[in-house]
Amino acid sequence: MNAGIPKDFLPEWVRSEGEAGDVVISSRIRLARNLKGFPFPGHAGKDQLEQVVKRVSEAVGRTGTFAFLPPIRLADLTPNQRLVLVEKHLCSPQFIENPAYQLLIINEAQTVSIMVNEEDHLRIQAIRGGFALDDALKLANDVDDFLEEYLDYWYDERRGYLTSCPTNVGTGLRASVMLHLPGLAMVDQIKQMLTALTHVGINIRGLYGEGTESLGNMYQISNQVTLGHSEEELTNNLKGVCKQIIEQERNVRANLLKESRLQLEDRIGRSYGVLTQARLMTTQEALKLLSDVKLGADLGIIPEIQKVKIRELLFLTRTSILQKVFGREMSPAERDYHRAMIIKEKLNAK
Repeated sequence: MNAGIPKDFLPEWVRSEGEAGDVVISSRIRLARNLKGFPFPGHAGKDQLEQVVKRVSEAVGRTGTFAFLPPIRLADLTPNQRLVLVEKHLCSPQFIENPAYQLLIINEAQTVSIMVNEEDHLRIQAIRGGFALDDALKLANDVDDFLEEYLDYWYDERRGYLTSCPTNVGTGLRASVMLHLPGLAMVDQIKQMLTALTHVGINIRGLYGEGTESLGNMYQISNQVTLGHSEEELTNNLKGVCKQIIEQERNVRANLLKESRLQLEDRIGRSYGVLTQARLMTTQEALKLLSDVKLGADLGIIPEIQKVKIRELLFLTRTSILQKVFGREMSPAERDYHRAMIIKEKLNAK
């Protein structure tokens, strides 16, 4: 039915459930850095931005340690190819808005990406599957340390790393965790929880970060400030908050199993039935139904489903990735048809 999906098409972390994979989809660390002697990207001229691109390219080209692929010039890509990078969480939606003088560097496993000339000269990102902030922090710091051997960063002894946005000054670190919270959504506790998080210095974002909406009961939570705290303090604070949310979500799920098992099984069964029988499927509907089926697999209600298949489908059903898989741009109706077919094929495969 489809052209075949190469094993390395999706990022390595998508297939790695990791710790607390029933609730945590992924853990990410992003470091903001700027090159000394150059204005921030928003105030730099074309020649200066090109110089930043050249210097970073030369620095990255000095190593095979991180298995970096050839740098990608965003201006050389089609709009759909750029969106694929966003949907794989390799770059931000803001990064692809003005592709001139922008460069993306990724490693073979697609667990590391470096955005050049986004809001800052460098946005170094490391992402891991499951609850693995410490692993992501180590990977991001290893890349940062390597680059700093060849690049001179803007750094102030009192303020730390200087960035274009004041909220990133200091460590320049943004730690974030993608959470799957269907239980809290079912009992209508999401808004209450999200309100409480804002009072303890935690940001809540949608599926693709700032300015995007939540889909499939997935939420990104991250630290708000970076100044005055060490990288370890920021990471540990977020870990503590995440542990509380994980516990709340698991408690709600256990209570739903105890008090409303039949209704829960019915909801999950209906979602599974639609996914395996539908001929047309929108992105929003697919993510909503896959959220229910993931919950069913995690609770053992539908143990026959391999959890990795659900994780893969959460990405393969997204618009630009789907078109990339089939090798062409499609009309909305064509996408809905092929999305339904790829879901049916994967869920029915032994």
